Amino acid sequence: MSRTRIHNMSISLDGFATGEPQSAEAPFGHAGERLHEWMFATRFWEAGGTTGVDDAFAARHSDGIGAEIMGANKFGPPGWQDDPDWQGWWGPNPPFHTPTFVLTHRPRPSIEMAGGTTFHFLDASPPEALATARDAADGLDIRIGGGAIVVREFLAAGLVDHMHLVQVPIVLGRGVRIWDGLEALEDSYDIEAVSAPSGVTHLTFMRKAVS
Repeated sequence: MSRTRIHNMSISLDGFATGEPQSAEAPFGHAGERLHEWMFATRFWEAGGTTGVDDAFAARHSDGIGAEIMGANKFGPPGWQDDPDWQGWWGPNPPFHTPTFVLTHRPRPSIEMAGGTTFHFLDASPPEALATARDAADGLDIRIGGGAIVVREFLAAGLVDHMHLVQVPIVLGRGVRIWDGLEALEDSYDIEAVSAPSGVTHLTFMRKAVS
């Protein structure tokens, strides 16, 4: 069966994956771009970037992915549901190149974009959304793309097989945290930590085999 994976999810030292308040002008609130500077410097992000540890982890983002699930707050700023012309942050050719399922309490018709991305809008629980994404993924893996609330919900439901978090050495103090309500999550995963010269730490969570 296909796996569910999370890649390149950046968090602060105090566990926040985004700052606040989020808006069209500040998608990550007061965090700005500080959580993602490590990735912006890599060849994965831009030709001519670095080719070290950070690039190696970042490049795994798309390998073997057949569908993505994301939350409403990743697709757009607060209130995007009231804008019938909103088609996401990424322009006419989004970087997903697969069926992409946006979880929202206000579904709308699907949007077919260039490059193979089609946005579908679902009002569904994590298990329901995962079943729909698996049908569309044609045997490939499903990426849980964020934001933090969606990642937390899928973790709490026991639906994540592989998770790559990047701990960035900044303290945000407020925003949306990954860890709330996930006590003893480490009991279900083998965890590896790799430090990079950029100062970030790559944390890989692999679900333990059931004996």
